[in-house]
Amino acid sequence: MNAITAAPTEPVVLGLCSGTHDSAAALIAGRRLVGLVEEERLNGDKHTRAYPQQAISWLLDEANLSPSQVTHVAYNFDPRRYLTAAAASLAHLLCPTTMRRSLPRARSFARVHVLARERYAQFARCFPNAAITGVEHHLAHGLYALAAGADRLAPARGAAVLVVDSLGESATTTITHARRAADGRLHLRRLLTVNDPASLGYVYGAVTAHLGWRRGDEEGTVMALAATGDPARFRNLFRQAIPLTSSGFRVDVRWFPLRVLSRAWPRVSEAFIAATCPPRAPDAPVEQVHRDLAAALQERIEHVMVHLARLARALTGEPVLMVGGGVAMNCVAIGKICQQAEFEQVTVPPAPGDSGTAAGAALALHRTLTGRLPSGVAGACYLGPSYDEVRLSRQPRPGLIAVRLSEPAELIAQRLADGQIVGLFQGRLEAGPRALGNRSILASPLTPGVVDRLNATVKYREPFRPFAPVVLADHASDYFTLAQPSPFMSIASGVTDLARQTVPAVVHVNGTARVQTVTHEQNSLLAEILAEFAAITGHPVLINTSLNVKGKPICGTVDQALDCLTASGLDAALIGEWWVTKTARSNVSPLTATAQSAPSSGADFKPDMEAE
Repeated sequence: MNAITAAPTEPVVLGLCSGTHDSAAALIAGRRLVGLVEEERLNGDKHTRAYPQQAISWLLDEANLSPSQVTHVAYNFDPRRYLTAAAASLAHLLCPTTMRRSLPRARSFARVHVLARERYAQFARCFPNAAITGVEHHLAHGLYALAAGADRLAPARGAAVLVVDSLGESATTTITHARRAADGRLHLRRLLTVNDPASLGYVYGAVTAHLGWRRGDEEGTVMALAATGDPARFRNLFRQAIPLTSSGFRVDVRWFPLRVLSRAWPRVSEAFIAATCPPRAPDAPVEQVHRDLAAALQERIEHVMVHLARLARALTGEPVLMVGGGVAMNCVAIGKICQQAEFEQVTVPPAPGDSGTAAGAALALHRTLTGRLPSGVAGACYLGPSYDEVRLSRQPRPGLIAVRLSEPAELIAQRLADGQIVGLFQGRLEAGPRALGNRSILASPLTPGVVDRLNATVKYREPFRPFAPVVLADHASDYFTLAQPSPFMSIASGVTDLARQTVPAVVHVNGTARVQTVTHEQNSLLAEILAEFAAITGHPVLINTSLNVKGKPICGTVDQALDCLTASGLDAALIGEWWVTKTARSNVSPLTATAQSAPSSGADFKPDMEAE
């Protein structure tokens, strides 16, 4: 580590999300984003709160830097704002419906401030020459959303930036006007801030837990369940609970009590339970009342998100909208914004949740220091470790056989057309919750029963959950009605008659599909597989889901990928250049004349940053 990527006068900024869910790290050096890595992908603990040591180590190695060469650490929260929120909590003493929670709320915010200051001390020990700076959480969300979508922003045009999550320090929803001046400097003007207790993320998480799924993890399951219910049953309840206003929305604390930052305080009221249903145990059957409750929740969230997007359009006058924050992962709501809010383009970054704020915090501080954003962010999603020098033995696990392939696309396409389910572990790790072709499971949407097989034997998840399609961008309009690119699988699109007739496996019961469009420039191997699959079947569409099983993060290491192959109903996986199959399915067709057996030595792999 003798060389340094950045010039001595340039800042080396490490962005951190640590001590809260979705721990992550990002690094800016040499005026470029080196990477964004979620710690869960390396330590195997989904939504880990751990200090992102492995992510940091990889980033520094990738940039050929030592911890002492980090000049600035940007933390994805500003601890001072927690003290302001604690003081503001005392005002709730004046309202009978919030009085009981006011003091516990104030104490909880003060406690979070203390914990954040303790993290500052930890960062200072780890990076002795770095200045530690807290970045407002919604600024971090917004800057990452803006920078990630900048490739679709025309020169000299601005954008509206909408951030919606559960809670920043006290903000839950913000609208910002962003524009780039003639000298290239970025100007931001906050136009609207909605503070807690008005929080869409809080409400969605509360109902998710009430329905028996994990808050902060399985909101997507509730979104999928919503398509199977009737929203009319609880529509009026959610209209009362989340009324729209001229400046956003409110949340009625009679249904969703005032937030206290402690799991000991329930998030739904007794009145809510009486008006809906008792809490569902995680292993209890899913009944119609649960489906209807999910449907009414989802419908109201969509209405509020469209209302906020229209407000952003009116306040900024801009034709492009960037959306960030955890609620931006609600792809159905984003799809409704695309349809109804009259923007020319709507973009969501690949990591809209808190892991992305590691990059956002670094971007915000780098902008403060230099006046500009770094390169390497716009349109980028493959931002984590790669394992280009994978070395496997011929039998990397009991029951597995590995051979090396130099041109795998045709073989994989043929296996998919034959009905096999294949894992894909190649290139740099994706940032964010969606597998985008580098850590994916692929399957043919033409195979009868493929959705049931994927849910039951590969992903081990609820049978009502849909699977997303990936399609060659040039052919997307043949199957999907979305009139813009969707490279990060962020938008639920309507589908065409061709899709309903030929690839119904990727169409959810609500008539939508969370589509990923891909080009050769974005992901050459995935695009080649789609082209070869189209040559065989006539359809450049595949099922694309994440390389993991329920309860585990997306596989970030070769060992995790091999474990996933071994423990699930996957038929095979491409891991780097290695085609790994289960013993009974280990034959390789003549399509792969370039294939060669793995050497019996070299049983261990080395990731590229450790290769000799």
